[in-house]
Amino acid sequence: MKRLPIKTNALSLAFVAGILLSGPGAAAAPGEVVARIGQEAIVRTVAEGLDVPWGMAFLPDGRMLVSERPGRLRIVHRDGRLSAPLTGVPEVHARGQGGLLDVALDPDFARTRLVYLSFAEPGPGGAGTAVARGRLGEAGLEATQVIFRQQPKVGGGLHFGSRLAFSRDGYLFITTGERYQRDRAQQLDNHFGKLIRIWPDGTVPPDNPFVGRSDALPEIYSYGHRNMQGATLHPDTGRLWIHEHGARGGDEINLPEPGRNYGWPVITYGVDYSGLKIGIGTHAPGMEQPVHYWDPSIAPSGMAFYTGEALRGWKGNLFIGSINSPALYRLEVDGTRIVRQERLLADLGEQIRDVRNGPDGFLYLLTDNRNGRVLRIEPAR
Repeated sequence: MKRLPIKTNALSLAFVAGILLSGPGAAAAPGEVVARIGQEAIVRTVAEGLDVPWGMAFLPDGRMLVSERPGRLRIVHRDGRLSAPLTGVPEVHARGQGGLLDVALDPDFARTRLVYLSFAEPGPGGAGTAVARGRLGEAGLEATQVIFRQQPKVGGGLHFGSRLAFSRDGYLFITTGERYQRDRAQQLDNHFGKLIRIWPDGTVPPDNPFVGRSDALPEIYSYGHRNMQGATLHPDTGRLWIHEHGARGGDEINLPEPGRNYGWPVITYGVDYSGLKIGIGTHAPGMEQPVHYWDPSIAPSGMAFYTGEALRGWKGNLFIGSINSPALYRLEVDGTRIVRQERLLADLGEQIRDVRNGPDGFLYLLTDNRNGRVLRIEPAR
């Protein structure tokens, strides 16, 4: 069934913009309220001074790990203080969209102390998306080792992905980009534009859909993707939801299934940046339809289902940051359908790179700039 496009300026969609209490992009000290969302929620600065932050993960004691794309990993303390850069972070290819990307904790972190990083890894031929893990010690990561490398490495600084998501049954999903080599997203002899599924130690599950095929790489779970920069589990079903960037229009949300082809660049709801058509249209036999798409593009970034109780009426909603039309999108979900969209914080003046649930029941955001901030959405008192 064809999904109707979401027009971001359509009058039929609810539009809520944050009312800034300080000018767009203005510096705000930790604790300062910088915006309101209607009469119900406020946005407060938790930390500032981060250099192009990309991903965050909460430690059990309430502190958080935050990655900075130039290649640094820091701890943000509960009072907003930033640690010195942690040791043990791999060398990154910090060019274009590359660098240090997502950060995730092992599901059994309390016992293992393992931290996972996705990053653009330099090497012969150029760079590619990679994932490393190390044990968090006093000064940083210890015994860091790479557990996945995108094959092959190529030149250029575009479309690395990449988010990390652990499934409830223990698999590690890695989203990638097609490195701006469109046609290779349809080929199974490379990791470009592929959703990857491995065990946390980097080994391949024997039930991956292409295991045993001589013409396919065994880590591949699904293919035909463009540039996936969001991944999260549905809080009730545990099902993986991902999103990916289109070109000019055609950003998509997908619910990936093993071995399925999601169409890029044969089918898409977008066009080339030049305005020329891409592929053959929006449908083709054997290729999956998105559950939702945007036209024009919003350039989606991190996403999370809100699972807390503090922000009344939002539990179960899907929140997605935007780096093209800077805003936070709230999507109401009915099963696997997006039934309503609301655009928040459009006046914030900062790109939102990541969205996470906090252990305190609030929603946390990262802003993507040279003086990046951690923001917290909490109820207005």
